[in-house]
Amino acid sequence: MENTQSQVLNLERVQALEIWLKATNTKLTQVNGQRKYGGPPEVWEGPTPGPRCEVFISQIPRDAYEDILIPLFSSIGPLWEFRLMMNFSGQNRGFAYAKYGSAAIAVEAIRQLHGHMVEPGYRISVRRSTEKRHLCIGGIGGLPASTRQEGILQVLRMLVEGVERVSLKAGPGIEGVSATVAFSSHHAASMAKKVLVEAFKKQFTMCVSVKWQPTEKPNPDEPRCPQKRAKSLLPSHLGPLHHSSPQPSGPPSFLTLPASIPAGFCRAVGGPTAPQLSHPTCSFPDSSTQGHLVFAASPVMFLSKLCETAGVGQPFYEVQYSHAGPDGFLYFSYKVQIRGITAAFKGLVMILPGPNVSTMLEEAQKAVAQQVLQKMYNTGLTH
Repeated sequence: MENTQSQVLNLERVQALEIWLKATNTKLTQVNGQRKYGGPPEVWEGPTPGPRCEVFISQIPRDAYEDILIPLFSSIGPLWEFRLMMNFSGQNRGFAYAKYGSAAIAVEAIRQLHGHMVEPGYRISVRRSTEKRHLCIGGIGGLPASTRQEGILQVLRMLVEGVERVSLKAGPGIEGVSATVAFSSHHAASMAKKVLVEAFKKQFTMCVSVKWQPTEKPNPDEPRCPQKRAKSLLPSHLGPLHHSSPQPSGPPSFLTLPASIPAGFCRAVGGPTAPQLSHPTCSFPDSSTQGHLVFAASPVMFLSKLCETAGVGQPFYEVQYSHAGPDGFLYFSYKVQIRGITAAFKGLVMILPGPNVSTMLEEAQKAVAQQVLQKMYNTGLTH
């Protein structure tokens, strides 16, 4: 029965959810494989939740949605937030999180709803959420011993959101160090866990491991940072992007390098130093960065400058939305043609969903330019 449910979308249940949402004026936001209510809801009169206010719900039938679950868990007390994990097929993944205004209400929810039958033959499991907020980042042999706390903190805040602090420690019997990273919320830590391995690989050609830190205990005296508002629902279709010249860009995303690379930035995270270019005019004339591949504003601007200096003409971008992956990333296929280079650059890049279409297309173009620059360097076209 479970296998059948996991393959067939119950359209009647989906329609019932839509009717309930309209009737109750309930607003849900989908972001990175989960659908969220509240955080807080529009009308909230209770306290801001502290530690131990969240419960973890599992063994949920795949066609049970918020129209059943939110009223059920609201019957115990007002919900600050409810997050249902979703597949891209439109089914839930069998588990969710409910957060209340106090730990006492969370305990009562566990007492009353653990084992509750939501559908014939389906009893849900309700227990306290661990709300882990700490990740351990290391690698084979650990991060390089030269890694500095302020450097890795800067890098992580560039790559992901919600980073509060970082501590470094040496592991017994291994070279280098590992980093324990504290996040503002369990949600922020979960999103970072999905992103960081690939981000380190793309940015620094560096393989790291990212695991939950099991021994880290929350400090009751430390202030809690407010959670950032979730990004809006991803549009179902994104049209192609065509640019023959670079457009003004905002702050770089987590998948692009920062606006400027401080001295020792790469050394601080143990990544490779910026690649050397034998053609001296391919780099921007700056005192400490002469001869190095440095992004003065963004990968898009740097690629334009590089092509201009080499006299090969401006790059022409064709970027098309491809698909959404089960990991929450959006995938874009691209083709970049540069008049003075015979073969076009083709490939696939991925980004996280953004607040609107134009922002996502801009971030996709930055990721494309980054990849094209790396391909040009690897094939010796920048020499």
